[in-house]
Amino acid sequence: MAGWIIGVGVAFAGVWLALVLALLLVTPGRPQLTEALRLLPDLLRLLRRLAADRDLPRGVRVRLGFLLAYLALPFDLIPDFIPVLGHADDAILVIVVLRATVRRAGLPAVRRHWPGTDDGFAALSRLTGLDR
Repeated sequence: MAGWIIGVGVAFAGVWLALVLALLLVTPGRPQLTEALRLLPDLLRLLRRLAADRDLPRGVRVRLGFLLAYLALPFDLIPDFIPVLGHADDAILVIVVLRATVRRAGLPAVRRHWPGTDDGFAALSRLTGLDR
């Protein structure tokens, strides 16, 4: 019985480590990360508006709904006590999902729902690679 419990613990640790490594691979640069954290309130409003837009493809809305549900949960993929990544996993996931949303729904949809300033949208464009 103890061997089975140890095996499950090792499996969970392995999955957690794989997720940490995956987030490290998609982590934006440090200046971009601080910029993303400053934009977080506008980003959350944008995500909510995009998820409610019936003109967007269903897959995009479902993806955005899952992201909003994850952001509302009291626990994180990476615990907050881990330096840098512990507090940055939300920003990283938002950026990854927004990149996928823009590829699928288009830049005009994101621009139409952006609640912030033009400077904020320019920062969002740099963070998500929309300006390329």
